[in-house]
Amino acid sequence: MYQTDPPRPPKEVLPTMYDLPSEDPKEPGLPDDFHLLQPQLLRETFRPPGYPTDKVYVASDLNLYYDPRHTLWYKRPDWFAVLGVPRLYEQRDLRLSYVVWQEGVNPFIVVELLSPGTEKEDLGQTLRDIEQPPTKWEVYERILRIPYYAVFDRYTSQFRMFKLDGSRYAEVALQQPRFWMPELELGLGVWQGKYQDIEMSWLRWYDAAGNWIMTPTERLAAQLRAMGVEPDLG
Repeated sequence: MYQTDPPRPPKEVLPTMYDLPSEDPKEPGLPDDFHLLQPQLLRETFRPPGYPTDKVYVASDLNLYYDPRHTLWYKRPDWFAVLGVPRLYEQRDLRLSYVVWQEGVNPFIVVELLSPGTEKEDLGQTLRDIEQPPTKWEVYERILRIPYYAVFDRYTSQFRMFKLDGSRYAEVALQQPRFWMPELELGLGVWQGKYQDIEMSWLRWYDAAGNWIMTPTERLAAQLRAMGVEPDLG
């Protein structure tokens, strides 16, 4: 579609969420159990107090379209959060993808869960041909300028946090596996515990008092115990 003078807005001339879905039958591989459960825990405990629930959008394994000049280019973060956008697309529909030129707001934080096949790209250690799309690191750092980028390796329980400093990511030296984000009034850290009946190290959000934010299931159990009822949530 040709442009006019003055130019028409991107919402009128560029592909929309409905044109750029997240499903791609040609894309090989599906998430493993950890890549399904860990984002779910992040979603359940991500409750920034300064934002109503209908103004926070979180997603996992969803196509993130980032370049209006190359509308088919996308990245698929393991988990990301956007602040100040409706939970539903244009307040009426579940999203098929996240299209930055339609939404007008970039993610605030991205989390990547390391795996052997993606580790080098996730950590910005891959080189690309100039004609190829940029790497995840380049997209998050230089194109979308996402303020925080977290990386977690479940095999070693190593949690690394990168913060945008000027035009580049700088790794934050963590004294303990926790990192506080004042803009969110939330922190992200490594929690050793049982989630979905699986005991291991997990990434989880915590509050200003340093307490891990409860999942809905944990809150229900706590309420029942306060009433003198031992919960049976199995």
